[in-house]
Amino acid sequence: MALLNGHSIASNPPDLIRKAGPLSFLIIGAGSRGNAYATAISENPTINGYVGAIAEPIASKRQSFWRKYIFGRKEPGPGDVFETWQEFVDYEVDRRDRKHKGESVVGGVNGVFVCVLDEMHAEIITTLAPLHLHIMSEKPLATTLHDCLKIYRSLKSPGGQSDRAIFSIGHVLRYSPHNMLLRRLLLEDEVIGDVLSIEHTEPVGYWHFSHSYVRGNWRKESMGPSLLTKSCHDIDLLLWLLCSPPASSSSNPPHLPSSVSSSGSILYFKRSRKPALAGKATNCLSCPAESECLYSARKIYIQDHLAKGVAGWPVNIVAPDIEDLIGQGEKDAAMTILQAELARDYDTSTPQSEIDGKRWFGRCVWEADNSVCDDQVVTMTWEETPLQLNGSEGMESHLKGRGAKNAIFHMVASTEKQCERRGRIYGTKGEIEYDSKTIRVYDFATKRARIHHPHQPGGGHGGGDVGLVRQFVKACEAVCMEEMDVAEAQQVHVGCTLDDVIRSHAMVFAAEEARKGRQVVNWAQWWAANVAEPMDEMGRNFES
Repeated sequence: MALLNGHSIASNPPDLIRKAGPLSFLIIGAGSRGNAYATAISENPTINGYVGAIAEPIASKRQSFWRKYIFGRKEPGPGDVFETWQEFVDYEVDRRDRKHKGESVVGGVNGVFVCVLDEMHAEIITTLAPLHLHIMSEKPLATTLHDCLKIYRSLKSPGGQSDRAIFSIGHVLRYSPHNMLLRRLLLEDEVIGDVLSIEHTEPVGYWHFSHSYVRGNWRKESMGPSLLTKSCHDIDLLLWLLCSPPASSSSNPPHLPSSVSSSGSILYFKRSRKPALAGKATNCLSCPAESECLYSARKIYIQDHLAKGVAGWPVNIVAPDIEDLIGQGEKDAAMTILQAELARDYDTSTPQSEIDGKRWFGRCVWEADNSVCDDQVVTMTWEETPLQLNGSEGMESHLKGRGAKNAIFHMVASTEKQCERRGRIYGTKGEIEYDSKTIRVYDFATKRARIHHPHQPGGGHGGGDVGLVRQFVKACEAVCMEEMDVAEAQQVHVGCTLDDVIRSHAMVFAAEEARKGRQVVNWAQWWAANVAEPMDEMGRNFES
């Protein structure tokens, strides 16, 4: 028995240990990411799972989600729809208690997708942890390193015992066919020899950045820096390529960086860049410069999206009811609601707390309260760290994948491409150039290039959304059917451990410390002071 909120609970009732047929999942949060993962589960026959329940506080979003993913499959029943995640926890604790007493109860969900605001992750995951449900959390794991470590400690079994549930993170770049092929070419086929350096760029997209990081949820550093909220999975991708050994040598320790530095700031979305014609306007719909502005809310949300029949992202972020209205043929009503939302404005009489507390999607991008970088560069370096020689092999074999190397990451807002990553990788025997669709390998010896065209399955992140869900569900299924223990299923199917998650998030926080302090951070020293020591303290408190 485990304890949750002071109550004894059955950690693993029989319906969570072994279950024939598809697995059931709760989605917490019916926003864009919750819908993306629910769609991946529901529309892909290779994924042996289904959406069994939803927890969402906004009634219209909750009802729309229910109709899309649950209603057509079964009649409404207990445990299907919750207003809050806390309501689900109370229900699940009671369900297990009644089952433990021998009562007949409906089956529970096997796992949970956490798709809510980033700052809510820590409370939700640490509360769910004693239930030992399998958990997939949208990235980032949390908005502070302290909360990341709290989550880690809550999920790790005490005293070195085996972990009891699968955990995955929304690092979708690991699971796209493109990046899986890129890693195989680099680490298994070694097509360019040892990697010497990487230049990797994430082009966010000029209007996308204005939507999410100037006007939207992730505009303030208090909600997390843009390197965390937008690009933590790019940092994870680089560490996956440069730290983690291939499957053939998975017993080798990871090759860890030696230092990190970073520079970045707000280059464009600030008041000093505001066009003179705009004057004192704070809202696009009443701005004299609106017709000439690239960031006009009227152009972005109405002209380029709703007028063309697009009621999903980003329009549904501005006004969640619009998708249902369009689905019901109420185009005029949808347009009226969107225009009213974009016209919302404030003046000198509006309390600052009200201004700060709202997302103003019609707001002038040069008058917003954004504080996150719109351009940032991170440089990571590695030193030679060969494996121990046994006397029969040369130094070169022990340096394979562990030689000195550099990685440069660039997050840039003002781009045509939207989240279509690109980069170059320089090796001892060749060079790789990649974008989101192709991988070009040039061989120094033959002076020839070969272009690979990875499978493009569609869906978000080049098929990464579906790939992530598929591998998570496979891991859950292997554990539920007692085919593998958690550690094996995590390694074989997810391919990313909780330690990997903490390392990549820690690198983001170290890079931010380097940027703000204008310094080069020694990775080993920083890790010892900011991760290892706090984790030891948490462990002592946890075990006591």
